[in-house]
Amino acid sequence: MITKRIIPCLDVKDGRVVKGVNFQGVSDVASPVELAAHYSDSGADELVFYDITASVEGRKLFTDILRQVASQIFIPLTVGGGIHSIEDFDRVLKCGADKVSVNTGAIEDPDLIARAAKRYGDQCVVLSADVKRVDGEFRVFAKGGRVDTGMEAIGWIRRCVGLGAGEVVVNSIDTDGVRGGFDIEMLAAVLDAVNVPVIASGGAGGIGDFIRLFRELPDVDAGLAASIFHFGEVEIPVLKQKMKENHINVRL
Repeated sequence: MITKRIIPCLDVKDGRVVKGVNFQGVSDVASPVELAAHYSDSGADELVFYDITASVEGRKLFTDILRQVASQIFIPLTVGGGIHSIEDFDRVLKCGADKVSVNTGAIEDPDLIARAAKRYGDQCVVLSADVKRVDGEFRVFAKGGRVDTGMEAIGWIRRCVGLGAGEVVVNSIDTDGVRGGFDIEMLAAVLDAVNVPVIASGGAGGIGDFIRLFRELPDVDAGLAASIFHFGEVEIPVLKQKMKENHINVRL
């Protein structure tokens, strides 16, 4: 049985970790460098670093902070935000990233996924899909969840995996920051469509939400969360112990 991963997410704006609700109204949380070191020491399986305003502001990702974060951790690091070219992939990998997450850049140029997968391998290319229900349809959003692309999400995700994305992070805008649980319906639809690792993101409010996620969707590979970890409401060692008690395979 595959070990389930627990992944904290650092949403970084102006050099600070922030958190919002439904991708809106972000507020300051902490230093990304200090928080990254804490998670690495606390048993997180991986870490995700998103420069959340790079694409909408039309700039490059902040590499100085990224280098500091990478130097403090001993777990795999996925980095995204403002990734629009092979040169962007190269830059963040040289700063210490293990995997590169692409969202808006892939929407603007889907072939970017194929080119990156060919150069760095499928395992390095992560599709980050910001998805929201619109008129009863799962719709893909760009620019940090600000722009409705009009594209149906499940078909889009399937297409990107076919191009070479080796992992998919499904960010449910509907459940983001609400703490009502992961978007089981949305995740089930994605799992039915692809055969690569799928990471659930958006909606975790407590330990029970992770237990439900892995019980109801045994094929999901990882649960990603931000605020419940940032504010100490859920400690990763405690979460993992509870998962083990519920017969969910996890690295302690």
